[in-house]
Amino acid sequence: MHIAVFMKGLAIGFAIAAPVGPIGVLCIRRSVDGGPRLGLATGAGAAVADSLYGAVAAFGLTAISSFLVGERFWLQLLGGLFLCFLGSKSMWSRGDKAAPFPAGASLFTAFASTVALTLANPATILSFVAVFAGFGLGRSPGYVSAATLVAGVFTGSLAWWLILSQGVGLFKSRLSPGWVHGINRVSGGALIGFGVAAVLAAWRR
Repeated sequence: MHIAVFMKGLAIGFAIAAPVGPIGVLCIRRSVDGGPRLGLATGAGAAVADSLYGAVAAFGLTAISSFLVGERFWLQLLGGLFLCFLGSKSMWSRGDKAAPFPAGASLFTAFASTVALTLANPATILSFVAVFAGFGLGRSPGYVSAATLVAGVFTGSLAWWLILSQGVGLFKSRLSPGWVHGINRVSGGALIGFGVAAVLAAWRR
C-alpha cells in the first residue's frame, strides 16, 4: 500500500515540477552559467519547497495553508521583484564566470533562493490539494501514508530537476561564449517577464 502511495507522490512531484516556469528558466540559466551542480542545487530548492507545500496539503494543515494564501499579495509581490532582480542580473551577465555567485556560497545560495522563490507562490498548495483529490487521495488516512506521499513528491520533483540540469550540462560544453551570452539574455528577459506578471497578479488581488 505504501509503495502505491509513494509512486503516486512521485508522479505528482514530477508532474508539478516539469512545466517550464520561472524556476525552470532559472535552473536552465544556472546550469549553463555555473554547471549542472548549480542547476541541480537550484532544482533541489524547488523540490524541498514542493515537499513542504505537499506536506501542508497531505497532513491537512489548514491553518498554515490559510495563512499563506492570505498573505499571497506580499509573497507574490516580493517573489516577483526578486525574479526581476535575477532576470536583470542574468541579462547583463557575460557568461564567462564559473558561477553567478561567490565561490563557496554558490550552491547554498542557489538552493536557498529557489526555496524562497517557490514558497513565494502559495497557490502551489491549491495545486497539490487539487491533484491529491484527483488521485483520490484527499487527506491521507495516517501520518505514515502522508509522510510516504510527501517523500514521493520530493523524489519525483528532484528527479525532474536532475534530468533538466544534467541534460543542459551535456550541451554546455558545445556552446560558444556567444551562445551562452544569448541564453543569458533570453532567460533574463523571461525571468523579468515572470516577475512582472507576478507583481501585476499581486496588485490585481
